[in-house]
Amino acid sequence: FIVTAVVAGELASRAERRTAEAEAGRFEIERLYQQLQAAFDRASEVEAARRNEQLKATLLEALTHNLRTPLTSIKASVTALIGAGTWGRAADLTDEGRRELLQVIDEESDRLNRFIEGLSTSDSADRSQPLHLRAVPLDEIIGPALHRVEPMVREHRVQVVLDPDLPNLSVDAPSASEVLYILLDNASKYSPPDTTITIRVTRRADEHYVRLTVSDEGPGIPPDLVERVFEKFFRVPGREPHDRRRGGVGLGLLIARRLVEAQGGRIWVEASGAARGTTFAIMLPVATEGQEPVRALPLAASQ
Repeated sequence: FIVTAVVAGELASRAERRTAEAEAGRFEIERLYQQLQAAFDRASEVEAARRNEQLKATLLEALTHNLRTPLTSIKASVTALIGAGTWGRAADLTDEGRRELLQVIDEESDRLNRFIEGLSTSDSADRSQPLHLRAVPLDEIIGPALHRVEPMVREHRVQVVLDPDLPNLSVDAPSASEVLYILLDNASKYSPPDTTITIRVTRRADEHYVRLTVSDEGPGIPPDLVERVFEKFFRVPGREPHDRRRGGVGLGLLIARRLVEAQGGRIWVEASGAARGTTFAIMLPVATEGQEPVRALPLAASQ
């Protein structure tokens, strides 16, 4: 009995020591894990701070570009008006020239306003300044967009294909034209020179929407990224514009989607089996009978 008791006591003592050692080992592992986690957190904070600074710099560059372009046009027009002695009798500019310069100032001011509004309300469901939806002829959307984008598409062929007897649309004309301008600007930015950009507008008789597409012959968008192109600050990896001066930060399509959805429409990237080319599609509502119309401009004159 004495030998048994001694052996049992020794075994119990060893078991207790091993339990204590295992517990101490567990605490040590937990302590090391916490230290490692803290180190990772600190490293993540540093990396997050670095990326935040990068994002701020990129955003500032993009904002500077998008604000400088219309401001340059406004400044040039005002300078021309002042230098030509517009308000004197011996004005060097014709009445048509003055109207064109004043129209540039008006359009670029609206562009600045829409750009800033799109940034400030892109994530907000509460839009205190609703768009003015009216019965708008298609010419009032396509014409101004083609006129504005003309300097960007000089190296491309722009083709407009329209179904016959298209109805008026229930949209805010400047906003709808801004969306088309964004899509045309993107198409010209990423498509090789001497390629075709096609605007196509169709409507089925039983639909209350008109379908507008903008197609290019550029590198295309991978299927898994077609939704992400509408995210804030997202750019397709490895996709660079032909003109480095026209680089963006990934805000145009976000603003385009917000403007389309605010008018009861929808915008998406169409799936394509082709290796090249991108097609953006927009559905815009048809105007109802009795809806207040706006004055139409001939499409040929707008171009």
